Amino acid sequence: MAETKRAKPSLDEVGYVNGDGTDWQHWDQNEKVPELQWPQAINVYSRMMKEDGRVASVIQAIGLPIRRTAWRIDPNGASPEVTAFVAQNLGLPIKASEAAGSMPRTRGRFSWAKHLQAALLMLPYGHSYFEQVYRVDDQDRTWLHKLAPRPQKSISKITVALDGGLESITQNPPAGPLTVASMLPDGFVIPVSRLVAYTRDAEPGDWLGSSLLRPAYKHWILKDELMRIQAAAARRNGMGIPVGTAAAEDDQEEVDQMQQIASNLRGGMASGVGLAKGQALALLGVQGNLPDMQQAIEYHDKQIALAGLAHFLNLDRGGSYSLASVLNDTFVQSVQTFAESIAETANAHIVEDLVDINFGEEEPAPRIVFDEIGSRQDATAAALSMLVQAGLLEPDDVLKITVRQSLGLPSKNAEPEQPAPAPEEGVTE
Repeated sequence: MAETKRAKPSLDEVGYVNGDGTDWQHWDQNEKVPELQWPQAINVYSRMMKEDGRVASVIQAIGLPIRRTAWRIDPNGASPEVTAFVAQNLGLPIKASEAAGSMPRTRGRFSWAKHLQAALLMLPYGHSYFEQVYRVDDQDRTWLHKLAPRPQKSISKITVALDGGLESITQNPPAGPLTVASMLPDGFVIPVSRLVAYTRDAEPGDWLGSSLLRPAYKHWILKDELMRIQAAAARRNGMGIPVGTAAAEDDQEEVDQMQQIASNLRGGMASGVGLAKGQALALLGVQGNLPDMQQAIEYHDKQIALAGLAHFLNLDRGGSYSLASVLNDTFVQSVQTFAESIAETANAHIVEDLVDINFGEEEPAPRIVFDEIGSRQDATAAALSMLVQAGLLEPDDVLKITVRQSLGLPSKNAEPEQPAPAPEEGVTE
């Protein structure tokens, strides 16, 4: 029987992703707004979050459910020793497990909650970088000490390989007192082997990502201008303008007298003015129709919410419950996707690195997982009871532990604190 010929696999790349070379300065040819070119865009997005309530609410509406949901370690086929080690490093409970032992101390150690908060800055800025820092204990085991954030405003360069892979980032020298570090001309170069990089909706080879606020920029800047005009109009015309009319024609002295009366006009319980026959004093407002600034401001507010798929924020002036529920479904799916992206990056560059360093690259690694965000994660006691009675669900130990974890109930092994024994009669302390 003749041997079947197999196609020869391609082991080398012929094409490329990053055509600008490793010294890519990330100039976006398609970005027509100069202040939104990186790194100037970092300051713009920072202003948008700090100065606009609708922008801040969109970012919080996406980030808070991700931070609020329960994050755990799934063994994923890893040994109990490896799973427990990763869980202790990250300070996260093990899924469907009530293993004895309390969570490790948090002071001076890695905090998943704080890391998650900093990682979510990829939403407004498009990217969020961290440097891995470890510590070695007396048993020569390497522990995750911290994932040190590298602020977006401190990054001066992102070096990308020809194939689009990240090679390193460069931080500006620190400002302040003159030190050896501040004298470095090129700043600090951090290689990819020490980095954890989160990006939002990045194109191939683009390690800046795409800011959630980019589509909202024009609406934010127009809304800001309209609000300034509205405030100026209120200052100028909100109380009306006092106008005094003289009785005699071409009497400049009387005109000046009426102008002084009008300028000194003040409201109050004892305020008043006396006029001669023929003189008049009126409080006049704007004549004619003015553009409706508030309607334009509300329009731009709605468009800012749509940039984050937060349609339900636009129902603050009324809307049915069913409509809010429909609009919320798409938003929840987007939040779920952001959380999955964070978990995927963390598993690849935090969990697997820990396992590789301490147990070898062939050792199975656990995974970071989280409770599904949205209403589908809710299961009432009545629903669970119906599923058990129908034979569709077996109330085994794993199910019981999972339900207790989902509902935030104490574990089965938790012992209540015993009260101190009462002193015997006739015995005083």
